[in-house]
Amino acid sequence: MELVRPADIRAARDALAGVVRETPVTPSRALETVTSTPVLLKCENLQRTGSFKIRGAYRRIQRLAPDERAAGVVAASAGNHAQGVALAAQMLGARATVFMPAGAPLPKIEATREYGADVELVDTLDETFTAAAAFAGRTGAVLIHPFDHPDIVAGQGTVGLEILEQVPDVATIVVCTGGGGLLAGIAAACAPAGVRVVGAQAAGLAAWPPSLTAGAPTSVAGATIADGIAVSRPGEVTFAHVRALVDEIVTVGEEAIARGVLRCLEREKLLVEPAGAAAVAAVAENPGRWPAPVVAVLSGGNVDPMLLVDIVRRGLVAAGRYAALRVRLTDRPGYLADVLRRVGQAGGNVVDVEHRRLTGSGAAPGTVDVALTLEARGHDHRAVILAELAAAGYDVTGE
Repeated sequence: MELVRPADIRAARDALAGVVRETPVTPSRALETVTSTPVLLKCENLQRTGSFKIRGAYRRIQRLAPDERAAGVVAASAGNHAQGVALAAQMLGARATVFMPAGAPLPKIEATREYGADVELVDTLDETFTAAAAFAGRTGAVLIHPFDHPDIVAGQGTVGLEILEQVPDVATIVVCTGGGGLLAGIAAACAPAGVRVVGAQAAGLAAWPPSLTAGAPTSVAGATIADGIAVSRPGEVTFAHVRALVDEIVTVGEEAIARGVLRCLEREKLLVEPAGAAAVAAVAENPGRWPAPVVAVLSGGNVDPMLLVDIVRRGLVAAGRYAALRVRLTDRPGYLADVLRRVGQAGGNVVDVEHRRLTGSGAAPGTVDVALTLEARGHDHRAVILAELAAAGYDVTGE
């Protein structure tokens, strides 16, 4: 298979002039503190439609023959690709139909419609691809794949060209990866320049390590909060590029991703979706592993507000700043007040208290369980609070 060349990516960039934004690169002092090396963030979360997807979608549709474009385009997506295709089609005068799962966040569905696409809802994400392919066969519309096409790869590769210009001495670029379109494009743009390119994948749904071991795209099962990279099988086009050009693939766990989202919110003042925070998580989890300066690509910022609340909480728990304790004590006046007083003296901030009288649990009569949710300053501080309660004679466990 012929790989996308830097010249193809430069041509894509010319086509995208005035269409996409050249997103900023900003130093991350928080990550520099963790890694002791220069780290910068490429902010594709500030791109039009909230992610890099507009780059590949526009280039793919722009390269269609006039009669193909007149027949319309169709896509399947839970969010970012849907919005990229919808806006690109609108700008190029093509009708777009996008199949989305009924459970997709309402803001993403509405945004796709606002960009001019006809949205068709089906039950599951897997069914969206089947429905989109059937629609293409029935109507003649061109199926715009989310990652597995050379024009998509070339469009996404323009992110890499921008990084080379914005950070001329870049040594390593860390890129989140699902199907591999962004990773393949950045590698095609930057590997020939001697830059180390690393893919970061959610461990909960990591198809790249077994695929590279097997020497061919391999399907896996799993789940992850990083829905933007929740792809069970790489593409043929992207696999060829990653195998030839990418130096390394690492995986990151769910808690590390949640901490990455929280780190971007608190320290960088950037709203980044879990997929986009995977690169941040990889850099934080592997301090000093790669040559610096390191650029982590924030691939998108489209996250459902309700999911964001849960992710932030998970990030706080993972950082030891949000703790749940269970204290067993005698059901007599003053004992609960004493527990709360000791937590306060240790510097903990109680968020919630649940007082449960035990029946049929085997505990001594007159015993109660108190479930405490509290804010702490980290794992060490949480341990101090637990030790303070235990030293006072309370039966306490952390959850």
